[in-house]
Amino acid sequence: MTTTLELTSPGRSASLENDRMKMMLLEEQIAKLRAGAVFALNEMLDLKDMNTGLHSSRLAEWAIRVGEKLQMTDSDLADLETGAILHDVGKNGVAESILSKPGKLDPDERRQIEKHSEYGWAILRVIPGFEKTALLVLHHHERMDGAGYPAGLTAEEIPLGSKVISVIDSFDAMVSDRAYRKGLPVAEAIRRLHEGLGTQFDGDIVNLFVRIAVSDSSEVNSSVFIR
Repeated sequence: MTTTLELTSPGRSASLENDRMKMMLLEEQIAKLRAGAVFALNEMLDLKDMNTGLHSSRLAEWAIRVGEKLQMTDSDLADLETGAILHDVGKNGVAESILSKPGKLDPDERRQIEKHSEYGWAILRVIPGFEKTALLVLHHHERMDGAGYPAGLTAEEIPLGSKVISVIDSFDAMVSDRAYRKGLPVAEAIRRLHEGLGTQFDGDIVNLFVRIAVSDSSEVNSSVFIR
């Protein structure tokens, strides 16, 4: 019969503490590897388009703030943050001439650039621990009415994190300057988000994000850049 004294013996306590320390070190190493992979992939995209770093950083900050209001778990928030940072990593597979084209894309060019979400999924899904992030990236251009890409998902079929990224990515694209146009005022970008409620965007997410955008409105247009 095992006694309480045996269960709490100094030798057993030391062994349990040693196991705990090993687990903590392993978790720390995994976290560092994840952060390093995110940084490396983002740097790789930055080499393709030098403006994506700031864009991705803004999206990550906004995504976390929205995710917290949606009461997402810590694990889901981590996937959302990574997805927001790396949502455009698949653009590494798109021709530079298309990415930097100053005017409107023709139908073939549009089809090519729409492939970037699938390319991003293909890159991220093979990295251990990035499987959920890969799905967020794959579906961040879906629409509530099913008219998005690549899978034509509707409403509840779309991952929650993808819906968040869709709203904040669209907003940032609208208020950012482009080579061929000035960014929209925050008020107009918000109006267009509301215009897309139920068709392009999730209404609850738009309403949560709009409060954040309004509170940040004095800084938003001054912090965006030509892409």
